Amino acid sequence: MRVLVTGANGYLGGAVVEALRVGGHDVVGLVRPGRTRVPYGVPVLVGDLLDTESLTAALQEVDAVCHLAGLTRVRESFADPLRYFEVNAGGTVSLLRAMAEAKVRGLVFASTASIYGTPERQPMSEDLPDRPPHPYAASKQAAELVIAAQAATGRLSAIVLRLFNIAGGADPDPTRIVPRVLSVAAGDSPCLAINGDGTAVRDYVHIDDAATAFAAALTHLPVPGSCLRYNIGSGNGTSVNELVAAAARLTGRTISVEHLPAAPEPPRLVSDTSRARTELHWETKVSDIDTILRDGWTQAEAPSCPQ
Repeated sequence: MRVLVTGANGYLGGAVVEALRVGGHDVVGLVRPGRTRVPYGVPVLVGDLLDTESLTAALQEVDAVCHLAGLTRVRESFADPLRYFEVNAGGTVSLLRAMAEAKVRGLVFASTASIYGTPERQPMSEDLPDRPPHPYAASKQAAELVIAAQAATGRLSAIVLRLFNIAGGADPDPTRIVPRVLSVAAGDSPCLAINGDGTAVRDYVHIDDAATAFAAALTHLPVPGSCLRYNIGSGNGTSVNELVAAAARLTGRTISVEHLPAAPEPPRLVSDTSRARTELHWETKVSDIDTILRDGWTQAEAPSCPQ
């Protein structure tokens, strides 16, 4: 299958490209102008989600799309919500128009589990109601609704993957907690600032496992007219305190922690991935927290740090 991956130069995009290639797919990466870093040997097309004409050109001779491109920072979405809806929802509309024009029917969409909000029921299944807590989640929810509406016309076969906390590998985002913990371990940051007592529990899924979910979804696209949704997580919860303790044990470094006043946040967010395991035949292989931390530490070239 010839697959176009939007956002192919991103943290998740690069991993998805590799997973698809391993699965035997012919992959083309779509990136914005000036952002052409994709895995070696992958053809690159330049386009913009808000430019339907450039998207239509990129979709020629394509069988399906993995749509990963978008804006992802929660705090930034509060400051500029219109931009988030413009890119995440409006860009998806533009892509769907281009797909319809090019008669490309298969779509796998990278969404976020944050759309569920803070449900009391744990672990979280796909049957929970949507309660997006911030503009970023709301913009992704809007994109999902547009995809489902287009699928209902019979012109689209779609799978939505709601991703939990992706981690591991060469994570370039210093705001995420795993890179922050490892930065302190490496001596690049003086301490880890934690809101509250560190007991908040989250579900971390290795980037490589998340990527294989896209390959599995492409293999199990439904008939045109359908849009299916799956949770992609590890199914395991790790508290901030447990994360810090594991990082200290694995790296052999002291990780200083500064406890800040508690912030309003969910005490526990863990995925129920039974639907993805049953229907997509997808399994996590490297999403235990030790492997995630060890992989991130190796990718950061920690051995070059002072002992």
